[in-house]
Amino acid sequence: MIAARGAEAQGFISPSIGYNFAGSAGCRTATDCRDKNWNWGGSLGALGSVVGFEVEPIHSGEFNGDSPNQGSSVTTLMANFMLAPRISIVQPFGVAGVGAIRTSVDNRVVGSSDSETDAGWTDRRRTDHLRAAPHRVEGRVRYHRSFTALDLLDIELARGRNSIDFGRAGFGMVFKF
Repeated sequence: MIAARGAEAQGFISPSIGYNFAGSAGCRTATDCRDKNWNWGGSLGALGSVVGFEVEPIHSGEFNGDSPNQGSSVTTLMANFMLAPRISIVQPFGVAGVGAIRTSVDNRVVGSSDSETDAGWTDRRRTDHLRAAPHRVEGRVRYHRSFTALDLLDIELARGRNSIDFGRAGFGMVFKF
């Protein structure tokens, strides 16, 4: 008798820490950044032998760098599709997703604040290195952009609104369950 093989997806949670660079961030490149704009968060999802899905909240305080007059932060919540073929002990990831990007700016001089939430998208390249089951260490580079940062057929979307784009480099530990 021939039976279908069961799907084998494995859940995971991955706390991470990293920093922002390029685009709207205070650091212009990932490798030449003195004042790293640290972020923290993680991801929760399920991954099979090739594809998976994750939800990823990340918060970045002092997004534009430390300033006595102004504070800024960015929080993202992304839902990502994962393409991740397992190759021996290394598992390279290609990820694309959509979600929300919330920016907040506090003017410390006059005591006012302003925040805005935009729809955005992310893509990233990530490589995981297997350490000892069930844990692994991961390094990731991802890029976030608000949809308002796009021109579609030479038509600027959401004219007059701020757009945001930046990269993130991060390091985390993956716990499988």
